[in-house]
Amino acid sequence: MYAIIDVETTGTAAVYGKITEIAIILHDGIGITETYTTLINPECNIPYHITRLTGITNEMVLNAPKFYEVAKKIIEFTAGKLFVAHNASFDYSFVKEEFKRLGYDFKRKTICTVKLGRKLLPGHRSYSLGNICADLGIEITDRHRAIGDALATVKLFEILIDQNSRLSSSLFVNQTYPFPKEKMAEIPAKTGVYYFYDKKGDLIYIGKSKDIHQRVLTHLSNSQTKKAIEMRDKIADISWEETGSELVALLLESSEIKKHTPLFNRSQRRSALNFGLFSFEDSAGYIHLKIGKIEGEEIPLTTFHFQQEGIDYLHNLAQKYALCKKLCHLDNNAGMCFNSQLHDCRGACNGLESAESYNQRVNKSIYPLNYRSPNFFIIDQGRIKEEQAVIEISNGRYTGFGYISMDCTPINLEIMKDCIRRYADNRDIRTIIKGYINRNKFLKIIEF
Repeated sequence: MYAIIDVETTGTAAVYGKITEIAIILHDGIGITETYTTLINPECNIPYHITRLTGITNEMVLNAPKFYEVAKKIIEFTAGKLFVAHNASFDYSFVKEEFKRLGYDFKRKTICTVKLGRKLLPGHRSYSLGNICADLGIEITDRHRAIGDALATVKLFEILIDQNSRLSSSLFVNQTYPFPKEKMAEIPAKTGVYYFYDKKGDLIYIGKSKDIHQRVLTHLSNSQTKKAIEMRDKIADISWEETGSELVALLLESSEIKKHTPLFNRSQRRSALNFGLFSFEDSAGYIHLKIGKIEGEEIPLTTFHFQQEGIDYLHNLAQKYALCKKLCHLDNNAGMCFNSQLHDCRGACNGLESAESYNQRVNKSIYPLNYRSPNFFIIDQGRIKEEQAVIEISNGRYTGFGYISMDCTPINLEIMKDCIRRYADNRDIRTIIKGYINRNKFLKIIEF
């Protein structure tokens, strides 16, 4: 996977100059997969002779993002890819220097189309971008602007790839795939979940992405870590499922990892959520909290892999909110709880504190574990324009997701319930849903 890059700058020396514009074009060796370009405020004056060359003025960059504001995007776009540029040492030095000022060591392997051009296309009078493109019939629009020069470099690079493929000894490594290029071309640049298999057909990794095609290409060219290389070398096949909704992709990925426990999802494979935090009210009106084994259809407030993990969690909750440890089933001694003698318990265990007063603190302690309503649907983006994704929470528990037609207006609750594919609820799922709701303030939610 290649990141073909061009930058415009305030000068010719990276140590003194700053970037005023950057264009990054991702290329998989077959064609363009994604493009990113932006002006950048260099936080310094752009010399007049530079403005005459590029057309970029101080006024144009006044409200543009500063480099640190786009740095994360640049890292994400170039991660695991070869840095390709015409006269790569120039562009790479400026990008590297900008990151150095931020305290980040930017390292990418580079390919220079000037050097490759001299080796693969000998005999040209000049290998400057303008001259070599003129010789090859490549039209450059917006010369000396980042996106114009980057697009021209893409066309030149494709000619170099084609010329390189004719040689018995390649001058640079072409992108290779563990499955046919036809299948690679079928992978959608859409939101969903993807599955990697080894030569035996065993599932070795499950991932999700808002752009499956792009993410797969990143995996196939990733040499950043030992684990990434080990997984990349084992990939022999792929399948995928489009979800449309990012929330559905997150939920499906989490459920599938717990179900299949793939080799390379080590950090996400834990699936034995056997214990839960339960609440119930006694005959006197006091709310009890208790860690217990998950059995039958009873719905826990949250779940734990081990009983002691839950007990430790409840001890901390009791301490933070001054809850009675007898009513939390953490003190089995007869009579008043030990904490009442230390005044950490306010007497709920012997009726000295009213149920109303005590329950207020209990409800406050478990509020973050509850959804905004026990019964609701989340309506999100579908796989195609004509449909919507539906995620169901029923009795405070995630039940699954499905899809309905956009023609289903007004919303029919019976149709929405019928479309749901059933999945298990767990603590990870609750975290995903609550986080997504918090990040998406305008998410459509229908209570029932």
